[in-house]
Amino acid sequence: MRSVLVIGTGLMGTSAALALRARGVSVHLRDTDSAAVRTAEALGAGTVEEPSEVADLAIVAVPPPLVGRVLADAQAEGVARHFTDVASVKGEPQHDAIALGCDTSHYIGGHPMAGAARSGPLTARADLFEGRVWALTPTADTDTETLNTALELVALCGAVPVVMQAAAHDQAVALVSHAPHVVASLVAMRLQGAGERAVSLAGPGLRDLTRIAEADPRLWLDILSANAGAVADLLEEVGADLERMVAGLRSIATTDDAKRRSGAETVESMLRAGQQGRRRISGKHGVQPEQFETVTVVVGDQPGELARLFRDADRAGVNIEDLRIEHAAGMPSGLLHISVATGTAATLGEALRAQGWRQR
Repeated sequence: MRSVLVIGTGLMGTSAALALRARGVSVHLRDTDSAAVRTAEALGAGTVEEPSEVADLAIVAVPPPLVGRVLADAQAEGVARHFTDVASVKGEPQHDAIALGCDTSHYIGGHPMAGAARSGPLTARADLFEGRVWALTPTADTDTETLNTALELVALCGAVPVVMQAAAHDQAVALVSHAPHVVASLVAMRLQGAGERAVSLAGPGLRDLTRIAEADPRLWLDILSANAGAVADLLEEVGADLERMVAGLRSIATTDDAKRRSGAETVESMLRAGQQGRRRISGKHGVQPEQFETVTVVVGDQPGELARLFRDADRAGVNIEDLRIEHAAGMPSGLLHISVATGTAATLGEALRAQGWRQR
């Protein structure tokens, strides 16, 4: 990758630009906010001069509701060979891109799982994505060269790629990011009316729990609006759990020994469940806690192959946990290494063979 155009010089765009510049990539910066783009340039993230030739990649680093329109305009202008974005939801931008008639064969959604409480170029860091998961969500016809370009971007930024469908991504981030942000904000909201003496007792636990509530509410309104249904469903489940916890604590507070024992059992079981859930994310960033099996297939270098693979795996009832591609430039095919849950590789392999996929 020799040249990249970054459209949007906030935290994410400027951090990606800084990481790419550190790897010797020529980066051009564009933003409707002249102060932001000049600041990013002053930080060494790239130049505000327009590229003299078509860039290898354009990174659309704007809020989710704007991705489709910015992508359509950039493609109409012909600024790059391949396009991606870094929005925190993927379904809405992909839907908008299709509705606006974008060339989705040269576009792949992206979402680096990293961030900071503050936005803007001054908070950007070249190492922001180091070791972090970077989700890539192909469209139905994303071609292999575009995927390879996105994978190169992820590698240059030091992140760990995970390829998945847009809908699956949005369900996942509702669980691991969006709903937790709302819960953290609700807990922090309770501190508004608390007395100074009570707040002065706050320790590291409360600070850790509420840290993400410091983020820009306007930015998060955009994020939550783009994934509102999935987040609402999860919060409804959390609400049911809270009701169970409240009932258990009320029972403990009674003088009835039987109710107290029952309440204690409920509370302890829920705390243990929380402990077990926490252990699933206790590893380093980018390291999968579970052991997976791998199925390797040969994929042709033509649009739609990735989408066909996802559809065939879905019909087999097997979830693709991760995907890695080996593809040499100029070659007509590559190898896809598909990670699936232990015990499901044989099922997937048989289903893919039945659909004509060649395996290694």
